[in-house]
Amino acid sequence: MEDTRDWFAQDNAGNVWYFGENTTLVDDRGLPVDLSGTWTAGANGAQPGIIMEAHPAIGDFYRQEFLLGEAEDLAEVSSLTETVNVPFPPGTFNNCLKTTESAPIAPGDISPKYYFAGVGNLLTVEPNGDRSELIRIDTNME
Repeated sequence: MEDTRDWFAQDNAGNVWYFGENTTLVDDRGLPVDLSGTWTAGANGAQPGIIMEAHPAIGDFYRQEFLLGEAEDLAEVSSLTETVNVPFPPGTFNNCLKTTESAPIAPGDISPKYYFAGVGNLLTVEPNGDRSELIRIDTNME
C-alpha cells in the first residue's frame, strides 16, 4: 500500500499544479518499507507539473511531475464525459475528466485517472486492475 502527502496549488487561470509528494510504501502491518518516489519541486532538480488543466481538451499531453529517475509522470486527456462511482458522497459523478497516465521510468504501467471539478481525483485504476477510490477529503493540515 502507498501512503502519500501531496502538495497542490491552483493558479489564477485555474490550472492545478503539483509541487511534490512524500511517498511511503507500507507493508501489511502498516510499517514503512520504501520512500522512493518522494520529490519536492525546486529541490535536487525537481520541477512542478500540472495535475489538472483549467481547460482540458481531449488529446492534451503534459508533464505532471519531474525528478529524473524518481518522478516522471505524464498525462493525456482521454475524455471529458466519464461517469464514475466511488464511496465518497454523492457516489456517482457525471462529466468527469479522464486522463491516461504513464511514466517513462515504468514502461507499460498505464493508469486511467478520473477527476471531478471542485473535488479532484475520484478514482485511479492501476495496471493490475486495483482501484484507489476517494472515500474522504481531509483538510486538516496537522
